[in-house]
Amino acid sequence: MAKFNKDSVGGTVTVVVLLSLVCSIIVSGAAVALKSKQDEQKALDVQRNILTVAGLMKEDNASVIKDTYNKFIEPRLVDLQSGDFVQASKEDVEKFDPKTAVKSTALSQAIPAEQDKAGIKVRANQARVYLVKDEQGQVNQVILPMYGRGLWSTMYGFVAVAPDANTIKGITYYDQGETAGLGGEIANPRWQALFVDKKLFDDNQRVAIRVAKNASSNKEHGVDALSGATLTSNGVQGSFDYWFSQNGFGPFLAKFKAGAR
Repeated sequence: MAKFNKDSVGGTVTVVVLLSLVCSIIVSGAAVALKSKQDEQKALDVQRNILTVAGLMKEDNASVIKDTYNKFIEPRLVDLQSGDFVQASKEDVEKFDPKTAVKSTALSQAIPAEQDKAGIKVRANQARVYLVKDEQGQVNQVILPMYGRGLWSTMYGFVAVAPDANTIKGITYYDQGETAGLGGEIANPRWQALFVDKKLFDDNQRVAIRVAKNASSNKEHGVDALSGATLTSNGVQGSFDYWFSQNGFGPFLAKFKAGAR
């Protein structure tokens, strides 16, 4: 048998292939081993953001976050067309993934271009909302997911709404890739705080919240756009325009205002 010559072309190729194979096995094994931990951290981050927008985030500690979330937050599924709650087990509610749903024609619907203010093209038929309860177990706000296209990315956030189905109690953006220092300021708590106590709708139930230059002169509905980030600000406006219309959460909010819990 010929002696293996690692310095030959064939030997070099063999070493490279074997090294690549070993590294790929190690990386794949690590990814599989860490998946459950990564999923847990993703769930924890969602809970952290929900508690933040609900005004319940007091301590950034994993066990405290989980305990507070389980005590005050009740996730539910909503049928967007009817606005009704969907009868589903707690496990099914937690497992629901809108990003997966939009890939199925049975679980989603295409959005006509004239209605697609958020620039998302397709939305799931259902959405997961979060009822926020007080110490007595009474619902004092609902948190709704909202997303839409910005300049560079799809911007994912939550909006907390009071029982009047009109007053904003808070917003947060937790996943976005806008320009740091410009559009990325949608994640700045100081800018997000400008939305608190603004009204979503006018007297005719049309979406009236406005994100634009010098919009804060409208004390009831206006929020100043981010300086130097017109397209990102327009994306935020488009997200509100779509998700709080009759094509988004409009039917649900009407029933929530009427007392549906």
